[in-house]
Amino acid sequence: MIPQEFIQQLLARVDIVDVVDRRVKLKKAGQNYSACCPFHGEKTPSFSVSPTKQFYHCFGCGAHGTAISFLMEYNGMGFREAVQELAEGVGMTLPVEANREQSLEKARVSASLGEVMSAAMQFYRRALKDSPAAIGYLKSRGLTGEIAAKFALGYAPDAWQGLKGAVEDYTSSALKDCGLVIDSDEGRRYDRFRDRVMFPILDQRGNVIGFGGRVIGEGEPKYLNSPETPLFEKGRELYGLFHARRAIRDHNTVIVVEGYMDVVALAQAEVENAVATLGTATTPMHVEKLLRLADNLVFCFDGDKAGQRAAWRALEQSLPVVQDGKEVRFLLLPAEDDPDTFVRRLGKNAFLAEVKNAKPLSVFLLDELRSQVDATSDEGRARLMTLAKPLIGQVTAPALALMLRRKLADEIGLSAIEIERVVPLSPQVGNIGNGSSANPAGSSAGGGRTNRADAVDWGKSKSDKPFFRKKGREAGAPAPRIKLPPASRPVLAISRMLVRPKLANVFDLSVEGGDETALGAAFRVATYIRDHDGENINQAMIVEHFRPTPDWIFVNQASLLLTEVDIDRLDLDTEFAETLARLRADAAAAAKRADEVRRARDLGLS
Repeated sequence: MIPQEFIQQLLARVDIVDVVDRRVKLKKAGQNYSACCPFHGEKTPSFSVSPTKQFYHCFGCGAHGTAISFLMEYNGMGFREAVQELAEGVGMTLPVEANREQSLEKARVSASLGEVMSAAMQFYRRALKDSPAAIGYLKSRGLTGEIAAKFALGYAPDAWQGLKGAVEDYTSSALKDCGLVIDSDEGRRYDRFRDRVMFPILDQRGNVIGFGGRVIGEGEPKYLNSPETPLFEKGRELYGLFHARRAIRDHNTVIVVEGYMDVVALAQAEVENAVATLGTATTPMHVEKLLRLADNLVFCFDGDKAGQRAAWRALEQSLPVVQDGKEVRFLLLPAEDDPDTFVRRLGKNAFLAEVKNAKPLSVFLLDELRSQVDATSDEGRARLMTLAKPLIGQVTAPALALMLRRKLADEIGLSAIEIERVVPLSPQVGNIGNGSSANPAGSSAGGGRTNRADAVDWGKSKSDKPFFRKKGREAGAPAPRIKLPPASRPVLAISRMLVRPKLANVFDLSVEGGDETALGAAFRVATYIRDHDGENINQAMIVEHFRPTPDWIFVNQASLLLTEVDIDRLDLDTEFAETLARLRADAAAAAKRADEVRRARDLGLS
């Protein structure tokens, strides 16, 4: 857990304008800065960055937040990763947690292992140039030297101790900790990867953390991957993500395939928004990470039995974490093809045409279950309901959960009321339209921002256009402003305290300790601001302080509300006083009603 004091100090030093401008070129626009939004395609700028609020907001897709949330969104980082990158940029060191010595040792080990992995990658790359067989193999797979260089492909020589000349000490424990060597029972050390084309696995910063090795010619296993190490956790990482991030953002779509070669072959065919799982099945962490980067996720697998199992596993892992406004689809290629062979045989446009016809999660789910039963009989339909119930029960996205239940009701011939009795909504499902997510505030799945505005048109497209287009307006046209629902008075009060923290000094309402309403959140915001009076506190600091708390949903809503008004034209003092007066009146009325109910109960009238 990163101390809140550190977060506040960091945000006091960081300038969000600098953070964003290093990644998206900003132009001065009055008191703020503007640019075309990096999170959706547009030609007319609707993305605004405020140096005074230390906040960004897109009036088209709704993306908004602080410097921390910008890095989380733009780079697909977790909260800690984003904080660490910002801290390094301003010369701050992330606080050491709990056991200082243990944390320092972990940092030293990671740095040491990183150096070993980098040396190994350079060795494999040099070895590729000296191996006609490996070069011939890559050419036979249709790869060019340029694409091999882009992905830093290499070759592990067919030698038991090939790495011996690449590192200073072949007996070092770091080599084993990285998974590059194996120690036999007899104490003899030898290279894990031999006579294989090597695919470096990079983290989101471009550091090599593992390898995948593909055998040349015949041999088993066909693919050999690095084991789990202090640097490398298969369930979290994705091959090709470092190279694919910009294309993923440009298309607002990510394609998940099974193999390293699939990713590289698709990139060479100019389908650059593909990634692959790393020798393991899809995990919820994979899905969450990718849905932070794009609104559209397409799983593309071989059409054989193994590919079908992989697709079903991906569906199961997606159900608990998919959100309303996000699309997860499934594409099974012909049984004789994988993405690599398909795109080489038929080309980019044919592959993208298949991607556009990928089945939505809801269709794929029911199609697969229907194939397991006789839907013409009552018994078969009852079996279908039995199979579907636990799967639909995992869905926490409110609208999607309802749609799936309706589809199931239509399939088995039940009414909406009947299906509600047998397939109730998950208790974790939120209310549609309440402005909240099924995920806890600040969770990685939601990333703390509203989903991008429009759905995606999976219909016709031209080969020279991005192959996922927003509905409702022509690509590149000015983004429509998002109309927010009316804010409650407590949220309105929070929004005014965010932009003028001194107003917290006149917030005189009190609440009970366990009050989790918006009024309770307003009270805690006011208290926090008063406790930090004189510290030049700003909107970004306040928002990030409440990110890990239940109050964050109200604070986030308040910060978004500020984008809809011209603060400079408001008499904030008068407006805030009026809001407080109404809140006091509401509190008095509620207290009076509670007193009347209590007296009626005492008299036995209720």
